[in-house]
Amino acid sequence: MISLRSLFSQQLAPLIGLDIGASNVKLVELGRDKENNLVLEACGVLPLESGWIKDGSIEKFDEVADTVRSLIKITRTKTKNVVMALPPSSVITKKIVLPGGMTDQELEMQVESEANQYIPFPLDEVSLDFCILGPSASSDGDIDVLIAASRREKVQDLQGLAEAAGLNPVVVDVKSYASRLAASRLIADMPHFAADSVVALFEVGSLSTSMQVMRNDEVLYDRDQAFGGAQLTQLIVLQYGFSYEEAEAKKCRDELPPDFDATVLKPFVESLVQEMSRALQFFFTSTTHNKVDLVMLAGGSAALTGLTAMVTKQSGFPCMIANPFNGMHIAESIGQKKLLRDAPSYLTACGLALRRFSQ
Repeated sequence: MISLRSLFSQQLAPLIGLDIGASNVKLVELGRDKENNLVLEACGVLPLESGWIKDGSIEKFDEVADTVRSLIKITRTKTKNVVMALPPSSVITKKIVLPGGMTDQELEMQVESEANQYIPFPLDEVSLDFCILGPSASSDGDIDVLIAASRREKVQDLQGLAEAAGLNPVVVDVKSYASRLAASRLIADMPHFAADSVVALFEVGSLSTSMQVMRNDEVLYDRDQAFGGAQLTQLIVLQYGFSYEEAEAKKCRDELPPDFDATVLKPFVESLVQEMSRALQFFFTSTTHNKVDLVMLAGGSAALTGLTAMVTKQSGFPCMIANPFNGMHIAESIGQKKLLRDAPSYLTACGLALRRFSQ
């Protein structure tokens, strides 16, 4: 049915999570120590030039493959098994209800039959997978099944990229699923956080900001907005006359002029908060909810000065930065100062690496 192993398959062998974004590639490898604590064994990031990845598609295959090889080299990982992910826009997911008690073969045939109703492509052009979620709450004796499908060429592009970098692709996930897995671990470790709490997770990427509203394992709402960190870089270009590449480098190294915070950063943060507030309002008007218990920020711009305080002031809800490595032991070879600054941008990569321990 599929050209890679299951989108939902479980991997216990060592593996790395590789997150390929519009502006960079991130790698995370996790393990456990003798006390069963999670250990961050390797992580790293390298930039991609503009246009190498476009709308989730790999436009410059050789250049991206070279970058992945370089990232493997600098992180010194020896692990070959890799989990990668497609953006949600490239994957069709649907929860369906099927009769319980079917054999695996019968279930597979029934899923293929049902998938024809929801997938606007011939089945021989897609990678299709499914997992059983459990007994159906709405129909006694039936089961809830989640199906996922993507154009086969999208999956094959990731598979080919991994193989070109000397890796063995074992799982293709969905980026939003991976980020939720990493965020759910953080939420579960909050000692005073009640079950059924509603959390709005914002991931501020280079070109877009995504919002997922979660309650336990349920996604109540999701929304993408075309607003991201690249717009801050563009404002730096306009203000100071740097090239785009120079502006991005200076932004990442905190080497901007003294007036940057007041003239560029603060207006950008205010605009970003307005976009987040607008997204929350869409959630409230589209559902029966009128509040969230927590706003969680991730992505490359999550740690911008003043962002969490301004989100709390504007929305009235508590806000925190998602550090996916919180509670983990960090290998001595990893620079902790830079890691602390960049941690929110590793949420998806960390979620991919956590697939090793998913049960």
